[in-house]
Amino acid sequence: MFPNFFKKEPLPKELNSTFVNIIEHLNSCNNKEEALKEAYNIIATRFKSSRFKLFIRVKRGFMKNPEKMWQKKFLYCYQDNYLLRLFLVKSKWFKDEDIKLKFSFVYYIIPHQYLKIKIDDNQYMNVDPWGRDYGVKLGDYLYGFH
Repeated sequence: MFPNFFKKEPLPKELNSTFVNIIEHLNSCNNKEEALKEAYNIIATRFKSSRFKLFIRVKRGFMKNPEKMWQKKFLYCYQDNYLLRLFLVKSKWFKDEDIKLKFSFVYYIIPHQYLKIKIDDNQYMNVDPWGRDYGVKLGDYLYGFH
C-alpha cells in the first residue's frame, strides 16, 4: 500500500502562482458548496482516472509534491484527494477538520480513497473526483462494481 493512502499528508505552506490563482477563484465563490463544486470540477476534469494505469504507473503512487502532481494527467485517487483538500483548506471556505478520509473497495478487492466533507453543522458530502470518469457524481463515491 502506498504510504500516503491512510493518512492526511501535510499541506505545503508555500504555493505556486497556479495554485494561488485557483484558490483566489474559489474564494470568489458565494458559499462553501459552490467552492466545493468548483474545486471538484477542477480536479475531476484535469486528471483522468484509469483502473489499468493503477497497475502500470506504480512509481507515481509515491509522488507527494503537489506541483509535480499537477503536471501529470493521471493520479491515484488519494493524490486527487490531496490536491482537492489543498485547494479547499487554503481557500477561505474549509478547515482541514472539515475533511475526512474515507475508504472503500472497488471490485471488492482494490482499495479506494474518497473524501467526506462537512458542508455545515449537520450536512456532509461524499466527494470522489477519481470516480467521476466512472460515472460517480458529486455526493457519491466509487465502490464495488459501481
